[in-house]
Amino acid sequence: MRQNSSFQDMNISDLHMGEVLSALSHALDLTEGQPPGHCMRVAYIGTAIGAELGIADEQATDLFYTLMLKDLGCSSNAARICQLFLTDDINFKQNQKIAGTSIQQSLAFLMKNAAPNESFARRLKVVAGFLKDTDAVTKDLFETRCQQGHDIALSMGFSEDVANGIACLDEHWDGGGHPIGAGGDDIPLFSQIALISQVIDVFNTSSGKEAALREINDRSGKWFAPDLVEVAKSMGDGHTFWDGLNRPDLGQRLLASQFGQGKRPMTDEALDRIVDGFAKVIDAKSPFTHGHSTRVALYSDLLAEAYGYDDARRKWLQRTALLHDIGKLGISNKILDKPGGLSKEEYASVKQHPVLSEQILSRVTAFQPLARIALAHHERLDGKGYPHGIDAADLSLDMRILTVADIFDALSADRPYRKALPLKQAFTIMDKMCGSALDGEVVRHLKDAIAGSPALEFAASA
Repeated sequence: MRQNSSFQDMNISDLHMGEVLSALSHALDLTEGQPPGHCMRVAYIGTAIGAELGIADEQATDLFYTLMLKDLGCSSNAARICQLFLTDDINFKQNQKIAGTSIQQSLAFLMKNAAPNESFARRLKVVAGFLKDTDAVTKDLFETRCQQGHDIALSMGFSEDVANGIACLDEHWDGGGHPIGAGGDDIPLFSQIALISQVIDVFNTSSGKEAALREINDRSGKWFAPDLVEVAKSMGDGHTFWDGLNRPDLGQRLLASQFGQGKRPMTDEALDRIVDGFAKVIDAKSPFTHGHSTRVALYSDLLAEAYGYDDARRKWLQRTALLHDIGKLGISNKILDKPGGLSKEEYASVKQHPVLSEQILSRVTAFQPLARIALAHHERLDGKGYPHGIDAADLSLDMRILTVADIFDALSADRPYRKALPLKQAFTIMDKMCGSALDGEVVRHLKDAIAGSPALEFAASA
């Protein structure tokens, strides 16, 4: 077994706030069904608009954070969308962003995207059920998303301006938005900039510059303040803005800017608050994963203590455990919450989540050790795991610890296809997996740690 820690050379001073947020924002793009870099492009657009409006210094930095994190609450309504519309939440959200705003266009969107694999009669019934209580259902969906985003932003240590900017993202200038129907100047400026920037990116990416300009012009006075639309349109008078938006190196240039480097220092406390916040985003994706990341981090830390890890190594393993499932934000709840067995295609999709986790985390150079461990949390000692089928020779102790912690929580918590197993039964199953899938020594240490803590033993048995 590889005993050396993956974290031994990691240093908090190697991290920049902008780099961390840009990497994690790719997870938000996934769960919203947007092409990679959506939040980065929105940040490019929105900070340019902010500069035109004279927003500077600390306020400009807070605007940047709002734009990067505008979708913090987006995972919290995914399960509800699947339940309401019998559909893939990711495709539903993606298509909703390019749907028209008229009643006819909204109905056409629903008829096409609600219950797409069901009969026409079933689809009609789903749409009719939604239309019967449209206002209440819509308010609930947006309220959940907006409140969750607001609360997570505050928990991550961002300002009230950032949190409120995220909370009011879906409000419209004419008062027809959600969740509270705020209008005009009652909508925070950060929210107004974030929404118009989002619309510009979505339509520019899908249909080009002219479509984006036409869309914001059509929504002037309805979704957007007319003067804000004029500012956004004037930025397109030359080629510089649009050329910059469409360049493949936009992300690198944004990270090299004052916003990417950031005036806010990255400390252990700041990083922990960001990681904890994103763990909440991950676990909000499904009712069956509520608290999963936090519990896996707890069990991993108990094992790290048993193996005598020093404080720094324990801390980095905890962070890895909190973020190990971040790739699940790219998997539809139609699959994650399915009560029955998965089809071959569905299982193949699930097996991609460690790959997505690795891709997201490795965008931060200093996070690459975390990324490698997250990638391996479904691998087995016998090489029959996924996604790459690596075996014991390439599974470090950090990887083995995370795998045991993850499987223990999966067995001792509710899942769509079964209730949580009693503690004794969970460990009986894990004992049978020792040697083939799990490291027996790591499992024994977990048993001892759970038995040594009456509170943990009670919680795991409840």
